[in-house]
This record gives sequence, structure tokens and C-alpha cells, in this order.
Amino acid sequence: MRRTIPLSLAALIVALPSLHGCATGQRPLEHHVFNPPGLPSNLPFSNGIQIGDQLWIAGMQGVVTGDVEAETRSTLDNVKKVLDAAGFQLGDVVQVTVYLKDINDFPRMNAVYAKFFPDPKPTRTTVEVARLVNDARVEITAVAVRRHPGSAP
Repeated sequence: MRRTIPLSLAALIVALPSLHGCATGQRPLEHHVFNPPGLPSNLPFSNGIQIGDQLWIAGMQGVVTGDVEAETRSTLDNVKKVLDAAGFQLGDVVQVTVYLKDINDFPRMNAVYAKFFPDPKPTRTTVEVARLVNDARVEITAVAVRRHPGSAP
């Protein structure tokens, strides 16, 4: 019986050694952690981690109001805080995952989201989940790749 590794797992296995410099004998790329003011920093995770020209942003929530449009707006503002702290721009975002408490909120969330990112929009996955922390209606994660490598953080 032949076993195969899913493509996403295979890509991670291939990418990890180069991220840490092990494959080439170079020293590992530095990790930079970003926990900007106004976002929780006392939780057991980082709000953003940059390795090289890539930034991973943790699941962000906004002010939980029960109004999906307001929550989406404040959640995206929190995503932007992490981008800003790391010296990235909205146009650097290449992938977003949106978690919704109720998929029926999709059109209203999408209307706010569509105005947030410049063209070309990042790829996106949107899923309904049984429940979110804090009883939020929306949570968003993102990955960014700096368009101009070597520029600031």
C-alpha cells in the first residue's frame, strides 16, 4: 500500500528547513514577535510572528457587540494593527481565513471585508464554526508576504 502526504503538509515539510536555514547550512532566519498596544499580550500566543519577509497573524477578534458588521470592522482594524507594527501593508496580505459563528452573516461580513483590502484581494477561506471565544461573531487570521523584501520592520 502506497501512502501519500497531503500537498499542504508536504509543502510545510519542504519549507520548514529553508525557513530555519538548516537545508543550506545558513543561520536560521530571525523570528520577530509583534504584540501591538491595544491587543492582548498576556495570552499564551503571539499576535503576529515574522520570519524573513513573511508575517503570520493570529486569530483576531474585534469588540464583541453582536453586530457582525461592527465586529468585522474592528477585527480587521486589529489585523491592521499587527501589520502596521511589523511594517507590512494591507496589500502584503496574501491569505485570510474568516471564521463566522453563523454563515448567514456572510453577506454582511463580506460587504465590510470587501472595502478593507486593496486589489488584488488576498485569497480567502470562510467557514462557519460552532462557537468562537468570547462569543464573537467573527474571527480572522491572515498571512502576509512583504512585496518589497528587505524593507523595514
